[in-house]
Formats: sequence, structure tokens, C-alpha cells
Amino acid sequence: MQTPTAKELEYIVDSMSNEELMLKQCAAAASITTNPAVRSLCQAHVQTHEQHLHTLMNALHQGLNSANGQFNANQQQFTGMTQQH
Repeated sequence: MQTPTAKELEYIVDSMSNEELMLKQCAAAASITTNPAVRSLCQAHVQTHEQHLHTLMNALHQGLNSANGQFNANQQQFTGMTQQH
């Protein structure tokens, strides 16, 4: 996997915020509606947004781990170069 850029990681964080907002709005709509069909639809959307949030969280963790691994490799390479001089 290619190491994501800082901007790409920011996009993931922004998308997570959007999914959280949609999840909360769907949950609120489900809790106040009296129509069972609408409640069921809203609850289905809550589950969908929970799945999206979980997927984005995994992508963020993988991206951060990849970026951290790249940073550590670069740091070791730099340390080796400075010790030679």
C-alpha cells in the first residue's frame, strides 16, 4: 500500500465527521418518527453510516501506520547517514 499524503488523511478525517453527522441525524429521525416504515428506513441508514465510519476508521489507522512506518524508515536512514560523517 502506498503511504497516504497528509491531505488524503485529512480527507478521511473529514469523511468520518460527515458520516458521524449523518449517523446522528438518521438516529434522531428514527427516534422521533411515528411511521414504522420511516423508522425502519432511518435505522437501516444508521447501520450503513456505522459501516462507512468503521471502514474509514480502518483506512485512517492503516494510513497512519503506513506513514509512521515510512517516517521510521526515513529516520533510520538519516541516522545512518549522519553517523557515517
